[in-house]
Amino acid sequence: MALFRISYVRSSSFRLKIPALSTLQLSTVSSADLFYGHLQKNIGNVEKTLATVKTKLDSGCVNQVLHKCSFELSQMGLRFFIWAGRQPNYRHSSFMYSRACEMIGIHGRPGLLFNVIEDYRREGCLVDIRIFKIMLNLCKEAKLAKEALSILGKMPEFHLRADTTMYNLVIRLFTEKGEMDMAMELMKEMDSVDIHPNMITYISLLKGFCDVGRWEDAYGVFEAMKEKGCEPNTVVYSVLLNAASRHGTMEKLMEVLEEMEKHGGTRGPNTVTYTSIIQRLCELGQPQEALKILDRMEEYGCAPNRVTVSSLIKEFCKNGHVEEAYKLIDRVVARGGASYGDCYSSLVVSLVKMKKIAEAEELFRNMLANGVKPDGVACTLVIKELCLEERVLDGFNLCNEVDRNGYLSSIDSDVYSLLLVGLCEHDHSVDAAKLARLMLKKGIRLKPYYAESIIKHLKKFGDQELVMNLGGIRNDKQN
Repeated sequence: MALFRISYVRSSSFRLKIPALSTLQLSTVSSADLFYGHLQKNIGNVEKTLATVKTKLDSGCVNQVLHKCSFELSQMGLRFFIWAGRQPNYRHSSFMYSRACEMIGIHGRPGLLFNVIEDYRREGCLVDIRIFKIMLNLCKEAKLAKEALSILGKMPEFHLRADTTMYNLVIRLFTEKGEMDMAMELMKEMDSVDIHPNMITYISLLKGFCDVGRWEDAYGVFEAMKEKGCEPNTVVYSVLLNAASRHGTMEKLMEVLEEMEKHGGTRGPNTVTYTSIIQRLCELGQPQEALKILDRMEEYGCAPNRVTVSSLIKEFCKNGHVEEAYKLIDRVVARGGASYGDCYSSLVVSLVKMKKIAEAEELFRNMLANGVKPDGVACTLVIKELCLEERVLDGFNLCNEVDRNGYLSSIDSDVYSLLLVGLCEHDHSVDAAKLARLMLKKGIRLKPYYAESIIKHLKKFGDQELVMNLGGIRNDKQN
């Protein structure tokens, strides 16, 4: 009897340890099997039989059914997917649309969509607008513009009428392909059937025309939307400004900017608006025009940020006008824009990239001497350049100075390893040990590429504890 009780307890314990997830997985699998069983029968109006399955419907179940159907029953799998998307307690996610296109093979066999429509007609199925929306979303996922247009054309055959959302989806598919004439025809068709374009319609068309370089057509859409009483928002203005600056249409760019400034409020330009124009003008090699935009920006009450200033500094330095960069920095900081730390850091970075290392180092040291905090990129680039010039002691001393000012955490971890290997190779044992202990203190890990060389050199110095600790950091990183 004792043995029986022990055995019973063990078997009960074993059963209790089965994870709850396993039960859930079995339930999901059985649900998929139930649905798949009905699909295999391939009887007419399968949607009616699917509705009799009393089980939970979720994305996991849908995914499994699609997988089972992907081999031989693609068309039935598509019908199941459409049916599932119409159920009251379930909606397909964008991921599920992607999975359906992949497993059913919509990309390669878009005719399946039309086959299903014919099945509905032949079997006398109840077809509603939701069915067409699911099909259009599949076309959207598969980027099938012409097929989406054909599906839209099938709706009147079932006494259904497309709405603005459905037209917008098809218009966007054509704009993404650069087929703007067809997109415009669809918008005209909306007007003819008393379906009004909305902001999404206009933005799709504006962006499409701008992307293919048809600026005049884009501006025509802009004027048309205002005539229709659809007031442009910040997104609309941004699309036009980006296009005008990209295509060098400065006259139109200024027109749009003036209109934004005139409206003000939520439709007025902001720092990002002005900065994007300044960036583009700098890219086009027009720093003086960019400065005029900076004037307008400040007059409008928008403070330039670091990105604004960095774009101008980079352009000045590229043209050898470093003094102009210094004047710009003084001006921006005096007017309450970006800080000296941000501006001078951008100048240091620009100088390094131009290989004016001596000027960059001098400015960097002046920043530290005057209590101006450099950013991480400036710190990293200057010390790295000193290491590459084999001025490892200068780099180490500069690193110490940065540490004394409390800015050490801003240096990239790669630079510590580069600096440490340089000190080791030049037999600066005391300084190498100091830097290694500093790295341990700060929790800065050795880069695997340098680790073997550094540990090999440190072993010569006889500090076994330091070597073991550094090795431990390296091993932790590798694990």
